[in-house]
Amino acid sequence: MADKKSELSKKDMKSLIKKIIIRFSLIPLVLGLLILVPAGTINFWQVYVYIAVLVIPMTFVLFYFLQKDPMFLERRTRAKEKERTQIIIQIVFSVVLLTGFIIPGFDKRFGWSDIPVSIVIVADIVILLGYLIIFFVFKQNSYASRIIEVEKSQKVISTGLYGFVRHPMYIGILIMYIPTPVALGSYWGLIPMATLPLALVLRILNEEKVLNKDLPGYKEYCQKTRYRLIPLIW
Repeated sequence: MADKKSELSKKDMKSLIKKIIIRFSLIPLVLGLLILVPAGTINFWQVYVYIAVLVIPMTFVLFYFLQKDPMFLERRTRAKEKERTQIIIQIVFSVVLLTGFIIPGFDKRFGWSDIPVSIVIVADIVILLGYLIIFFVFKQNSYASRIIEVEKSQKVISTGLYGFVRHPMYIGILIMYIPTPVALGSYWGLIPMATLPLALVLRILNEEKVLNKDLPGYKEYCQKTRYRLIPLIW
């Protein structure tokens, strides 16, 4: 992994670390505002457990990649899509997520749902499992950027989770985000989150057009690994 580490200069590493610290510190703040303000109370234990489930493993993952593959983290900081279609999908995806976080806040305020503690904890465990899948994808594919792009040195990854489906990271995303409203004590928040698969399908279809066009060997990989997201289904 030493060669990956040397791809960033000391100056670039300092800039990357600063950028990560700023963005990472905003996660609990933004989530807190999105959920607690609509809730109208800070007496909302589900929010704090949920944030801990996200932030604690993310902290270890960040330290891991800073040591093993900082170039991967640099790619993950890129947020501006190049494809017009992906920009639209990104906006839709963001609106769905925001709604999925805001509704549980109002649910708490008005008492629409009554979810047992055990179900909330199970949802948190499922979310953690989803993030673990994403972590293993990150380990296997250093080019798993947040945006759709193909770099000159990029190669097709066909082993590990990529041997089962072509987009395993999106499986992790679905497992991680769909149960989020339940982890926050809301059944009603599942309504917007249920549209996430559709948004990801649209993203995958457009992403594969780019990969087929720009990534050598991707067409052959598609013939070898037939399913995009769910084995034996699609």
